[in-house]
Amino acid sequence: MNFLSAIILGAVEGLTEFLPVSSTAHLLISEKLLGLAASDFAKTFAISIQLGAILAVVALYWRRLTTDKELWGKLLAAFLPTAVLGLLFYKIIKTYLLDDLPLIAWALLIGGILIIIFELAIKKRDITEQAVDFSAITYKQAILIGLAQCLAFVPGVSRAAATILGGLSLKINRQTIVAFSFLLAVPTMLAATGLDLIKNAGSFSGGQIELWLAGFITAFIVAAAVIKGFVKFVGKHNFVIFGVYRIIIGLLVLALLV
Repeated sequence: MNFLSAIILGAVEGLTEFLPVSSTAHLLISEKLLGLAASDFAKTFAISIQLGAILAVVALYWRRLTTDKELWGKLLAAFLPTAVLGLLFYKIIKTYLLDDLPLIAWALLIGGILIIIFELAIKKRDITEQAVDFSAITYKQAILIGLAQCLAFVPGVSRAAATILGGLSLKINRQTIVAFSFLLAVPTMLAATGLDLIKNAGSFSGGQIELWLAGFITAFIVAAAVIKGFVKFVGKHNFVIFGVYRIIIGLLVLALLV
């Protein structure tokens, strides 16, 4: 991996982390297109540059995060299922699933179909700009959203898609569940990246640390722009376009594999 590759992967992470398209899938596909060899560093790099995207959320929502104690209670309730199951399945996910390109392609394809079906099923709901209201989310709903997030243990499913569609199925308005999904990424991704860095950061060489910083900074800058744009998008559009996109990418990857 060189600096250009690290910056490209950081941009891919920032572009895809908070959209319902799966950042993990796009990072793996990008690594293959860039001709990067699979390695422990590459896996840790892909997981840990998510810290840049996390920092973007914190920078944009810091007032809410520092003043709303009830919101933190609901975020922690939603995070709990991920924390428990993530610790149980961490080794399996990193060892066997992250490099499984056929699995990721099928997850993209099936996920895209499900997004379209879901949006067609709720098409009678008006898509309008509504205020973000975290008080409308109950603790029970938060836990259910957290369980939905666990589906993203399968690479290609998308953490954002799982949480957002989970929230919409509970009749939470789009702006609120999208913002909640952003904020839920903070404890979720801090735990995932922190655990991985604790286990593997000591094996980084000096040059690899510089590559990681390049990816981290790029992910932060790009994610901040994406978050702002996505908030505006959901006030006027549904997610069918993301479903179509996922289907196209999934089919292309499957075709290449064949």
